Amino acid sequence: MSLKDISGNYDAIFSLGDLCLAAIQLRKNNLRPFAGVLDWVGSPTLPYVNRLLQNQFADFLNPHNLKPIKYLSQWDLYVLDEHYNIGFNHDFKTDKNTLTHLGGYPEVKEKYDRRIQRFLEKMTTSQRILFVRTEGTFEEVKELESILSGMVKHDFRILVVNHTEVNGIVEKSWPLEKVCVIELPNHDKWNANDYHWKTILSGVHINV
Repeated sequence: MSLKDISGNYDAIFSLGDLCLAAIQLRKNNLRPFAGVLDWVGSPTLPYVNRLLQNQFADFLNPHNLKPIKYLSQWDLYVLDEHYNIGFNHDFKTDKNTLTHLGGYPEVKEKYDRRIQRFLEKMTTSQRILFVRTEGTFEEVKELESILSGMVKHDFRILVVNHTEVNGIVEKSWPLEKVCVIELPNHDKWNANDYHWKTILSGVHINV
C-alpha cells in the first residue's frame, strides 16, 4: 500500500507506540481528538503489543505485573508492566507513588480502563480507522494486520514509520493489503522530522 492509499477521512486514529512520537505527531497535525491506550507509554516490542491487542488488554496493568523501576525526575516514577513489556513514564507521580508503594494505582487504572473501553468501542463502531506505529519488522507488522483484521468490524489502515539511515521520506513496498510503510531519518527523530510527518499526514483527515 502506498502513501496515497492512506489518504481520506477516518472516524478514529490511534497511535500503537512504540514511544510518544506517533501521538505527538498526530497532535501536532490535529489528528488526535481523544487519547489512546498507548499514546504516552513505551511499547518497544511490537510482538508484545500484538499480544496485548490479541488479548483485548486482558491483564494489562495487573498490579501483580507492575514493577517500579526508577525515579525519572522529582515528579515521575518509571513503572514497567512486565507482562507486556510496556513502560509508564508519565502516569505514576511521585507525590503518591514510590519504589515500594504505588499509591496512585487506582486512578491510573481507571484512566486506562476508560481509554481501553473507548478503543474497543471504536473497533466496532468506526467505519474507517487509522493506526500509526513507529518501528516494526515485516513479520511483526504482518501479525499486527492479521490481529486487527479480527478486531476491526469495518475498514482500517496501518501506517508504519521506521527510522533508518535515510535522508527523507522513503516509501517501502511491503506485500500487506492494509499497511503503508515509510522510512524517515533517524537523526533527531523527535524534532527534525516535523515537516516529513506533515507531508505524510497531509491527506489524512479526522471526522469530528
